[in-house]
Amino acid sequence: MLRFAFGRILSAIPTLLIVSVTVFFLIRLVPGDPAALLMGDHGDAAALAELRERLGLDQSVLTQFRIWFFNLLSGDFGTSIWIGDPVLPLILQRFMVSVQVVIPAVIFATLVAVPAGILAAARQNSAVDVSLISIATLLLSVPTFWLGLLLLLVFGLHLGWLPVVGYVSMRTDFVGGLLYLVLPVVTLFLHEIGTIIRMSRASTLEVLGLDYITHARAKGLSEGMILWRHTFKNAFGPTLTLLGLILGNLLSGIAVIETVFTIPGLGRLMVDAIYARDYPVIQGCMLFIAFIYVLVNLCIDLLYSFFDPKVVTQ
Repeated sequence: MLRFAFGRILSAIPTLLIVSVTVFFLIRLVPGDPAALLMGDHGDAAALAELRERLGLDQSVLTQFRIWFFNLLSGDFGTSIWIGDPVLPLILQRFMVSVQVVIPAVIFATLVAVPAGILAAARQNSAVDVSLISIATLLLSVPTFWLGLLLLLVFGLHLGWLPVVGYVSMRTDFVGGLLYLVLPVVTLFLHEIGTIIRMSRASTLEVLGLDYITHARAKGLSEGMILWRHTFKNAFGPTLTLLGLILGNLLSGIAVIETVFTIPGLGRLMVDAIYARDYPVIQGCMLFIAFIYVLVNLCIDLLYSFFDPKVVTQ
């Protein structure tokens, strides 16, 4: 197991290197000077040149990359041009805000959608199956921003049960912080259960058509026993892979949800940094996102080995 994990970590190093090089050079192709945006209309050419020199933007792109890359090897992600704070603590702070929304939403969606998908497969072509698939398709068809705005309109403005906009840290006010997280968590929960239900149903149907399931039925085992002991373990593998993709995608930045609910998470930080041409923050965020994808996929692969031990030996 340790050898398998170590090999996956080593294989991720070229990915992180490619991401760092690609992001660094591509972001500088975007029109706009960070120094000019920071100074606005209140400075002259001399002040602009001085600011560019102080930020290191007057050097060649290759020199800037060399300085940034070697600083990166020592754990220094640089300093935000727009905010003025160190990039890595800023990213970690915003990332922890996104985690508070993503992790509960994915956990609740998994607990609801996986059994629902198995139930739909077990009752194939029945009213239960058609209803669950219809609900899943409807939830998949609704954009997350529209669903979030609808929930805000109903539960925030009309009923007044939950706060409409803003964010309060649970460290400051635990109950108030939970109330601010309810609507974004529910929005992600409703959107993701559609994808998970469809995948869980498809993988369960595939397993139910195998010969050993027919043999188990011939032995007189109940459908509940067949689903739990013989079907679930083999059918959950593809769903687990999908969960890894969903989790990595959401943790890398739910910019739309964070914008709708004014949550200061990692996605919102990325959007603001792009508008401000904040190169260190953009580079740091993209590298951190790549690392999150690698870490999540590694965890999923390790969990996958419990369902299919042959994965580790391959």
